[in-house]
Amino acid sequence: MTMTSPDAGTDTHPGISLDVAEPHVAHNYSPLPVIAATAEGAWITDVDGRRHLDCLGAYSAVNFGHRHPRIVAAALDQLARVTLTSRAFRSDRLEPFCAALASLCVKDMVLPMNTGAEAVESGIKVARKWGYDVKGVPDGRATIVVAGGNFHGRTTTIVSFSDDPEARTGFGPYTPGFVRVPFGDVAALDAAIDEYTVGVLLEPIQGEAGIVVPPDDYLPGARALCTERNALLIADEIQSGLGRTGRTFAVEHWGVEPDVYLLGKALGGGLLPVSAVVADHDVLGVLHPGQHGSTFGGNPLAAAVGHTVVDMLAEGTWQRRAAELGEHLHARLGDLIGDGVVAVRGLGLWAGIDLDPALGSGKDFCRRLSERGVLAKDTHGSTLRLAPPLVITESEIDWAMEQFVATLRSHG
Repeated sequence: MTMTSPDAGTDTHPGISLDVAEPHVAHNYSPLPVIAATAEGAWITDVDGRRHLDCLGAYSAVNFGHRHPRIVAAALDQLARVTLTSRAFRSDRLEPFCAALASLCVKDMVLPMNTGAEAVESGIKVARKWGYDVKGVPDGRATIVVAGGNFHGRTTTIVSFSDDPEARTGFGPYTPGFVRVPFGDVAALDAAIDEYTVGVLLEPIQGEAGIVVPPDDYLPGARALCTERNALLIADEIQSGLGRTGRTFAVEHWGVEPDVYLLGKALGGGLLPVSAVVADHDVLGVLHPGQHGSTFGGNPLAAAVGHTVVDMLAEGTWQRRAAELGEHLHARLGDLIGDGVVAVRGLGLWAGIDLDPALGSGKDFCRRLSERGVLAKDTHGSTLRLAPPLVITESEIDWAMEQFVATLRSHG
């Protein structure tokens, strides 16, 4: 199938130029030279009318495609009613949303927040409070075990247990209370968990590290250790969850049920930030009024959008679609190993691709790929990650792979 040319369209936005820097925007990102103007489904149209197939999906925040009609309709309906009350009052949207999300997770309670990093920070607070109130850890002694190569956000606390120099260097002093061990190493976890351990915080599949899938014994081993040592297994499913890997949650691939889910990104349907901590009452019940909060967390607009996302996932079609299309994507990528591609990892519609370093940096490759109408993102040198919206079609995947091959062969 021949896809629409990236040059299709004639709409322009005078005054916006790729040649001019963004003088009023802090330089905490280094974006590709594409200026988005509109988007729909799996496609983004830039200010010059060029169409680009979005194979990044805003790091899984756009799992259901740009401006999914069902999610947009829910937002518009709520916009005409009430958008924000703060938690000083109740809204008619919050309890139904939390009930639906708790059911999806097979848990009792939901702590609604906004961003993924907020969910992680909230999960850390909950785990510590649980450790002191329930486990009986002496005050101020609680520790949480984390994995090397992790990415849970960029707040001060979170970068304190990162081993990524870009995220960490220059932001000390660092928050204590974390023990970092190699990802995928059950023996290292075993050695790290002690009587002061209140939680083990893991990404089931590491996203920023390059879509790193753990050994099959890792998550079951972590679950068994947490049960044995009375510590909470906390699954950061902010990127991996909500259909991305072909299951509702990535932990399902290994038959593991965590004590705490951390959710975000796709929970907002690609429209606004929505995140949550989800756990049973014996965990989230340790929080009492005044001990944690958020002005915007659980607002009526976010609850309406989040509830729609949960209802869509409850149907199961998105997970099946990600699994089936993921098999096709990984088969096409696997054919490229030895032809400029060194390795491919991932599950569902999520892939990490290690390029031959001789082809140049991952960022340079993504720039050249964008010139052919495909948007992807590099991470750590010559590694790329793909996370297209789950609305992408098989023919669109094939077209993207054709552009990928052409970019590989255009080197030099």
